[in-house]
Amino acid sequence: QVQLVESGGGLVQAGGSLRLSCTASGRTSSSYAMGWFRQAPGKERDVVAAISRSGGSTYYADSVKGRFTISRDNAKNTVYLQMNTLKPEDTAVYYCAVHSTLVYSRIYYSEYEYDYWGLGTQVTVSS
Repeated sequence: QVQLVESGGGLVQAGGSLRLSCTASGRTSSSYAMGWFRQAPGKERDVVAAISRSGGSTYYADSVKGRFTISRDNAKNTVYLQMNTLKPEDTAVYYCAVHSTLVYSRIYYSEYEYDYWGLGTQVTVSS
């Protein structure tokens, strides 16, 4: 069993930055690929960014490419999402998730591939 706790969300003006953190407990995070998803009101939950177990491979949704950066610190069991140049359309609840894997380099895009989820953190970007 893995517990995930997100933090770092909040209210920010357009153009600002936030850094989300997600800390895992229960099992070492190094056995997992990790991802960030978001869900805006009335919309489906979509992948924002994902990172492989090794940290050497990453994926970004087109809507955030060049503005967001995903990283991980396995020693701290934590994955980060640095969000810069935020836009009102980035407003959503952001969730982190982990996928148990023996493969170091693969990243996972579908929410159905993830095994454990955090409760989410709200990000609101005002115009």
